[in-house]
Amino acid sequence: MRALGRAELTLLGRNRGAVFTALAVPLALPFTVRPALDQLDLEKEGLSIGTVLLTAAIGFAFLFAVYTSLVGAYVARREELVLKRLRTGEPSDTEILVGTALPATALGLAQALVLSVGCAVLLHTGAPKAPYLLLPGVLAGLVVSAALAALTASFTRTAESAQVTALALVFVSMLGSGITVPTEFLPDRLASLCELLPLSPAIRLVRGGWTGQLTAYETLGALATALAWTIVAVFAVRRWFRWEPRR
Repeated sequence: MRALGRAELTLLGRNRGAVFTALAVPLALPFTVRPALDQLDLEKEGLSIGTVLLTAAIGFAFLFAVYTSLVGAYVARREELVLKRLRTGEPSDTEILVGTALPATALGLAQALVLSVGCAVLLHTGAPKAPYLLLPGVLAGLVVSAALAALTASFTRTAESAQVTALALVFVSMLGSGITVPTEFLPDRLASLCELLPLSPAIRLVRGGWTGQLTAYETLGALATALAWTIVAVFAVRRWFRWEPRR
């Protein structure tokens, strides 16, 4: 699996478009929502510009460094018959999928760490008030993003269409998971529904780690939702993932 991960890292490094998307987009996009955030009374909800932008940046890392990057990687390797050839060797199906995902998830983790330190210094977010929530939040985001990427790849015909099929989850997560606008500012019923979206638990845990505002009940609810999405996605991948090119 390590050898597969190293090979995938080499291929990722050769794809300049994927590297640019994975590295630049999570850094740039949060600042595009700054004007909208200035219109919100963040202090009333115990938030600040720094914590909201930090959470947005990490959320965009989940979406672009991990999710969209992996959708393209899985589809490209399938269409090139790489996955089919790997299945004839010693690695199990799980090892093949996890090995392919290693570089993207490692990149997402590194970005989360760099963004946390950078925002703490530049945006004066300070130290996290509940740091024990950050690790499960980031891990939940990485795992769910990778699992959903494999599932999305199952229904994606070509590498060229991968960016299109990934857009649905990207837009829904950006608008409903609290990445661009905190769910505290959504209507109560809509906010309750949005809390069930795939990346909502991870975003909630990460933000709660910085603000310290999550109760034990809310924390357990977020962890349970993240676990449920992971189980559903893994089951769906085992059931429907396509190892041969779609014709």
